[in-house]
Amino acid sequence: MAQSSSPISAVAERYAGSLFELALQENSVAKVEADLTDFEAMLNGSADLARLINSPVFSSEDQAKAIGAIISKAKITGLVGNFLRVVAKNRRLFAVPGMIKAFRQIAADHRGEASAEVTSAHALTAAQQTELKAALKSLAGKDVAIAMTVDPSLLGGLIVKMGSRQIDTSLKTKLNSLKLALKEVG
Repeated sequence: MAQSSSPISAVAERYAGSLFELALQENSVAKVEADLTDFEAMLNGSADLARLINSPVFSSEDQAKAIGAIISKAKITGLVGNFLRVVAKNRRLFAVPGMIKAFRQIAADHRGEASAEVTSAHALTAAQQTELKAALKSLAGKDVAIAMTVDPSLLGGLIVKMGSRQIDTSLKTKLNSLKLALKEVG
């Protein structure tokens, strides 16, 4: 695992590494990854939840109670449920998005896969995802695990981040480039 200079990244990587080791011992890496994806979807869909994990105003007890209630209602149990409770008690909820990303990276490395973050203007169909995975596999030389995000502001196209590479074919970027080119001419 690469060392990071960011304290948040270091915290996220340590927690994700510990969670991965526990998941590996219990042979439940896929279940943990699915539960983390469910929690990430809830986080991305709720401004209130994002405020809860990012705001220093809430005490660790308040955060722990709220997270406990949220994960119980969402039926996130087992390792991920306990993990989120511990993270809340230790006042590390602010690093959960990084922990999820780091866990995915560790799990993909363990499976011998590369990982890619793909942002699209609209949800991709299963056929489009399969085609994208095949294209990325030919680029990376190994299977690629994809984390999908939808951002309607892109208008069309994709942004693919794989390791240190970023491929941006979004219409938003192309229009911004055209806008800058026209300003330089005029």
